[in-house]
Amino acid sequence: MYARNIQTDIDLYLKNDSHKIFFIWGPRRSGKTTILKALAKKLNLPIFNFDLLSDQEKFSPDRQTLQNLVSGVKVILIDEVQNHPESVLALKILFDEFNIKIIATGSSELRQKSANFDSLSGRFTDHYCLPLAIQEISDNNQTKSYQQSNFQEKLQNDIQIFGSYPEIYIDQKQSDSAKIDLLQNILDTYILKDVVNIYNLKDTKLAKDILTKIALQIGSEVSLREIAGSLNANVVTVSNYIEIFIKNYILIPLPSFKTNLRRAVSENRKLYFYDLGIRNILIKDFRPQNLRPDSGGVFENFIISEIEKQKRNKNVQCTLYFYREYNGQEIDLVIEDYQKKYSCFEIKTSSNSQTKTIFPLPHKLTYLTPKNYFHEITVNF
Repeated sequence: MYARNIQTDIDLYLKNDSHKIFFIWGPRRSGKTTILKALAKKLNLPIFNFDLLSDQEKFSPDRQTLQNLVSGVKVILIDEVQNHPESVLALKILFDEFNIKIIATGSSELRQKSANFDSLSGRFTDHYCLPLAIQEISDNNQTKSYQQSNFQEKLQNDIQIFGSYPEIYIDQKQSDSAKIDLLQNILDTYILKDVVNIYNLKDTKLAKDILTKIALQIGSEVSLREIAGSLNANVVTVSNYIEIFIKNYILIPLPSFKTNLRRAVSENRKLYFYDLGIRNILIKDFRPQNLRPDSGGVFENFIISEIEKQKRNKNVQCTLYFYREYNGQEIDLVIEDYQKKYSCFEIKTSSNSQTKTIFPLPHKLTYLTPKNYFHEITVNF
């Protein structure tokens, strides 16, 4: 099995004295269930799958029911926890009254679906299992030092075309057509059908059309009014759909950084995809980078998504922005840590196009290119 970063966190959790609920968030098909199954086999424990009504019923907020549940075990494993938001009260009781560890996987909409989620405050920690990060892929490959350059070049090219969902990336013997079929299946069954069903949305076609509009303008600011107008939809509806895609790890929002110098301007956000394979299946374009007119935006999305995955996997305390001035000059990425220190990044497909920095606060400036991206993201971030 592919080793994932989160497994280190799980091992530490099982060894330490904490019994806070260990939530693992991420999209379907990102490997959460695989990790849980391996853990269940190792610990000789069952998995309670909240896709099943019979397993949901075992988590009613009743003392005797929960007493029976924890009898003889020290760890409870739950899959698809978001499908039973009523379980929040049972989870709270398990934490408060029983010395039991709980590892639960799911989508973050549990926060929105349960009116009682706030009752878990201070009783859980958040962890993430997303499409494979370049650090995880590298850790699972025995690449010799003299092969690193070729490995890193192929890595970024592969991810920019087909993404890094485990079932697509790990089996390198799959044909391109097989990968495209898998991506279509993920789009149809999870990103569209499953998300639409979870949130009782009314229009699967509108959801797909909104994502496609965003896919066609990566690297640019997204105007809700423009999307709504082009699709004859309500602005509020478009906004709600986008927020759902953000909460379910399909889209990454990048807001504009504002300073009190009143030089920055933007009412819109940029939106990127966690996985470029999903982006490319939406627009039906799987050409290699050197044949794409959108290669700059695709590489920018690749860098943003990898930094976002690294941030979540390592629990880095920071916020990501872009910065634009009234005259149109931009900084592609601004990272603000919790001590208000700033790192600026210009994302370039060529190392020759360097410009003078415009960010108005003290900062470190780095140019990210296909030549240095791997070291900057995995070592310096």
